[in-house]
Amino acid sequence: MSYPDPREVVTRKALIVWGTAVLAYIIAILGRTSFGVAGVEAIDRFGVDASRIAVFTAVQVGVYAFCQIPMGLGIDRFGPRRMLVAGALVMAIGQVILGFTTNYWVAIFARILIGGGDASAFLSVMRILPYWFPIKKTPLFTQFSASLGQFGQFLSAVPFLWLLNAQGWTIAFTSLGAIGVLLCIAIWVAVEDAPEGASATKTERVSLGYSLKTVFTSATCWQAFFIHYMSMLSGILFALLWGLPLMTLGMGLSTSTAGMVLMIFSLVTMCAGPVMGWVSTRAGSTRDTVAIILAIFHFIVWAIFFSSEEPRGLVAVIMVNVVMAFLTLSSNYGFDQVRERLPKSVVATGTGMGNMGAFLAAMVASQVVGLLLDHSSHGNAFTWADFRYAWVAVFIIWAIGIIGAIVSGRMIARSAKKAEHHVVIVDEQAPTNDD
Repeated sequence: MSYPDPREVVTRKALIVWGTAVLAYIIAILGRTSFGVAGVEAIDRFGVDASRIAVFTAVQVGVYAFCQIPMGLGIDRFGPRRMLVAGALVMAIGQVILGFTTNYWVAIFARILIGGGDASAFLSVMRILPYWFPIKKTPLFTQFSASLGQFGQFLSAVPFLWLLNAQGWTIAFTSLGAIGVLLCIAIWVAVEDAPEGASATKTERVSLGYSLKTVFTSATCWQAFFIHYMSMLSGILFALLWGLPLMTLGMGLSTSTAGMVLMIFSLVTMCAGPVMGWVSTRAGSTRDTVAIILAIFHFIVWAIFFSSEEPRGLVAVIMVNVVMAFLTLSSNYGFDQVRERLPKSVVATGTGMGNMGAFLAAMVASQVVGLLLDHSSHGNAFTWADFRYAWVAVFIIWAIGIIGAIVSGRMIARSAKKAEHHVVIVDEQAPTNDD
C-alpha cells in the first residue's frame, strides 16, 4: 500500500483547498450554534419546556457524534470533497425545513439532518491536512482550522442573532439553507482530495473490518476520544444551548449582552488557535498530559464560577469565556496523536472516533441539565439557583472524561513499555560476531 509523500512546502493551491474546506467548517458551526442563540425563541415557537428544548441539542449532537465513524469511513473511502458537498447539502435542507416548520417533531427531524450534515466538515478538513501540508506544520494548521471554525459561532452570535430578531425565525433559518447551497458549489470547484499525481482515495482504500478494528482497538483513538470529551464539553453546552439562557435567565443579562459574551468567546478562540498549535507542536508526545492539566484547570474555573450563591456578573462570565475559549482548543491534541500514530488510510475514521467524545458527553449532559432545571424550577422561570443545581450533573460527567483520559494515557504508556521490553529481549538474544 503506497502513500503520497507529505508536502515539503505550503503551496498556494494547498491554501485554497484548505481555505475552502475551512469555510465549509465555519458554515457548519454557524448551523450548529444557530439554535443556541434561538433557544428562548424556540421555547415560544414550539410551545415546550426546557427538557424538551434540550432534546433539540441532544438529538443534534447525538446524531453528529454517531455519524463520526461512518462519515470517517466515507471520507477515507470516497474522499473529503464528495463528503463535504453531501454534508453541506444535507445541512441546507435541514435549515430550510427548520425555518418553515412550527411542529416540534418536524423540527427535531430537521436538527437530525443538520447534525448528520455537520459531521462531514471537521473530519474532511483533518483528512486534507496530511496530504496538502508538511507533517511538521499540521498541528499548527489543525489549530488554525479549529480557531477559524469558531468564526461560525461569531456569525451566529452577531449577524444571525440580529437577523433573527429583525426578520424572524423563517427568514433567519432559510437564509442558512441558501448559504449551504452556495457552499456546495464552492466546494465542488475548489476542493481536491490530494495533490495532482497523488491518487490518495484510490490507493488508500482498506476494508471496513480493518478500519474498525484498527480504530476501536487503538488506545490512541480512545485517548483522543477522552481528550476531546474533557476539553470541549463545557464549550458545547454553553454555545449550543444553555449559555444564553444561563446568562439571560440565570444572571439577568440582556440578550444583546449575552450575544456579546458569545462573540468574545468566538474571537478569543480564533486568536488562541496559533498559541495552542504552538503548544501542541512543542509538547509532542506529552501533549496528552498538557491536555489533562488544562482540563483540570478548566474544571476548577467553572467550579469557582458556580460557587457563589448570588448570580455572577458580566465580568465573571467574560473571564470564564476567555478561559474556556483558550482551553477548549486542547480538544484537538488527541487528533494530532491520531494523525501521527495511525496509518493514513484510517486517519479520518480515527479522528471521527476521537471527535465523538465531547458530543456524546454533551448529548447526555444537555438533556440532564434540562431535566434538572425543570425539576428545580417547578415550572417557574429559571433562576441562578436552578442553574447551580443543574450544573452539578455537568461536573460529574466532566470528571468521568478526565478519568478516562488519564486511564487511556496509562494504557498507552504500558503498551510502550511492553514494546520496549520486547525489543530489549530480542536484541539480547540476537547472535553476535563472537558467536
